[in-house]
Amino acid sequence: MSTCYKLAVSLRDQVEAEAATSEKLRTLSPALVTALWDSGLMTALNPFEAGGTEPDFRDMIETFIEMAWQDSSFGWVGIANFPSAFAAGAYLPDEGFAEVFEAHDNHVALGGHFAPNGRGEAVDGGYRLSGSWSFGSGTGHAQYIAAGFLPIDDGNLRMVSETQPELRVAFLPRDEVTFTDGWHVQGLKGTGSFDYHFEDVFVPEYRTFPLLTCDPKRGSAPSFRMGLMAITGAGHAGWALGTAKSMLDDVKELALTRSRMGDASVVATRPTFQLGYAHHLASWRAARLLVLDAYTAAEATVGAGEALTPSLRADMRGAAIHATNVSRQCAEWAHLAAGTVAIREGSRFERAFRDIYTGTQHAFISERVTLDVAQVSLGLLADQPSL
Repeated sequence: MSTCYKLAVSLRDQVEAEAATSEKLRTLSPALVTALWDSGLMTALNPFEAGGTEPDFRDMIETFIEMAWQDSSFGWVGIANFPSAFAAGAYLPDEGFAEVFEAHDNHVALGGHFAPNGRGEAVDGGYRLSGSWSFGSGTGHAQYIAAGFLPIDDGNLRMVSETQPELRVAFLPRDEVTFTDGWHVQGLKGTGSFDYHFEDVFVPEYRTFPLLTCDPKRGSAPSFRMGLMAITGAGHAGWALGTAKSMLDDVKELALTRSRMGDASVVATRPTFQLGYAHHLASWRAARLLVLDAYTAAEATVGAGEALTPSLRADMRGAAIHATNVSRQCAEWAHLAAGTVAIREGSRFERAFRDIYTGTQHAFISERVTLDVAQVSLGLLADQPSL
């Protein structure tokens, strides 16, 4: 077992005990936030300079799977907070890093939304930033809040090419952000994915960086030269796989111990259950291997000093999308196979089912992104920078 994965496994009992509390609070419970810090997992994916261990992608993905297997809201917070700190720690200029990380002895959680929903008017030393963001996962306990935005120079979008505007992300102290309580949802209730906004707030240049940069200021592992999109995709894939595996494992245990009304033997003896279980377990294992293959191949390429090509980025995103789709199919089958046990409100099984149908609505692994992957893979599109 690898380092980050071991840290995640060590939290199993605490996560199980706190899952219902997080749902009730609609954000990760204080006890679990403390456990993340005490275990060292909260900073584990950071650059060394930000208190991290710089794990490879295999370790990250297995950690995300484990966290979501324990509880899918807990896992979702991991794929929100960890990549946020990973990116800020690696890509912020030195002055911003000192203010955000060093001034807090690296004890700082970051969360929020990186989509460019804001406008930043360029002024001396930074930007006057306004905007509204939804689904700011992990913000319930974050000290700094991420906000993607479009820079504006003298009333015009700042462009990096004839067709592509510059995309940047800013980090704001929590007290400069106004939160609205919009997180009343079907699933992933315990993630603190709150809406937030602010108007005409000054953000210094040094607390921003280009959203799609692969040029780290800190961090020696190849992952830091692969950009925020790569680790975000690994997070979505690992989260979906972990949530689905929890349901496959739980329905297996159920089938080996319970029988249906009128049956003399347990559910596991039914040929229809055996066929369904074998098929979906194999599908899950294949999807996991595809994710590991795509990410480790890209990581090895970058580690050898070669470029992260559009094709490699499309492979990673395509693997994440496929893993998400397969995981949703596994969850649907497990829910049906579990019978009436699956409908009991508040159970681990019922919670995972609600959560996976919420998490798989995310735009990052949507049909539109699938088309981008296909067009790059077919050579119809030279590149899609957001992959």
